[in-house]
Amino acid sequence: MTEPAQEWLAQAVRQVEADPYAINRLFPQAERRGGPGARRALLGALHGHHAVIRGLYEAGDSGERLAILTALHELGLDGAAVGLVEDALRTNDARLVAAALGPYGSAWLDDHSFRQGVLKCVFMSIPLAAVAGLDRRFDAELARMLSDYAAELRAAGRPVPRDVLERS
Repeated sequence: MTEPAQEWLAQAVRQVEADPYAINRLFPQAERRGGPGARRALLGALHGHHAVIRGLYEAGDSGERLAILTALHELGLDGAAVGLVEDALRTNDARLVAAALGPYGSAWLDDHSFRQGVLKCVFMSIPLAAVAGLDRRFDAELARMLSDYAAELRAAGRPVPRDVLERS
């Protein structure tokens, strides 16, 4: 990281620690001015201020949303940000769907939502290796869902993805 980027990031972190709402103007420029990882550092400076994080997510572009989703497990939010993960699972952006099933989503999504997220990954050709905690969360119902999907693909004469073959 360059010295100007380090200086910008240090100043930005101090501003966010002093006033959590300062992140609203700093977050969009963080990667450009503070370099890779700057958004994550700013989010950490919020010390779990859920309302601000939710507002950032709702107003953010896909890159900003991705930064938030990938940092959620580090922000000490407990289950307060599950709604953001559920929102990401409703998108058609493969990066957001994969990030939604990262460590935070794996820890806090209910079983039904987690299973539906895994199935969406399969539909979107997102490798199941991207799903955090899949082995821990894998259950008979998810196995059945993947097996049913594989049967549908076979009946349609379509190839079954390797991830599904290995799990069904």
